[in-house]
Amino acid sequence: MEEYAREPCPWRIIDDCGGAFTMGAIGGVVFQSVKGFRNAPSGFNRRLTGSFMAVKQRAPILAGSFAVWGGVFSMVDCTLVHYRKKEDPWNSIASGAVTGGILAARNGLPTMAGSAIIGGLLLALIEGLGICFTRMQAEQFKPQSLVDDSSHVGPIPQGYPS
Repeated sequence: MEEYAREPCPWRIIDDCGGAFTMGAIGGVVFQSVKGFRNAPSGFNRRLTGSFMAVKQRAPILAGSFAVWGGVFSMVDCTLVHYRKKEDPWNSIASGAVTGGILAARNGLPTMAGSAIIGGLLLALIEGLGICFTRMQAEQFKPQSLVDDSSHVGPIPQGYPS
């Protein structure tokens, strides 16, 4: 199972890191603008200002966290591709587990193990859904039978040309 749209491994890390930063920035802007608007004092101008302030303070932090996660994930994934000599869903699942563990290492071994399990399960869910969607979409491209089996058709009525 090869992905032809992916960059080669050294560039994949930069690509994934940038993509994760962008996702975190967009999600951070949306989430923090709603949160800032809700938590600001009443009055439209105050709420709008609160929304902008929340976005300015918190969205870059969320984007940076996403970028770190994406960078570590890609580094682990590229390492696994190098040593296993193949790209398959198991690399992503293991990369998610290792990334969760690495990023939680400062909080102790129990937290690290829990984050590794959650990271692995989350990536297993994502990979499983991707495989299911790919198989469902492949059904529409399944070759049709070209054999003319007219045994299921009844007799031709009288008066119709055969």
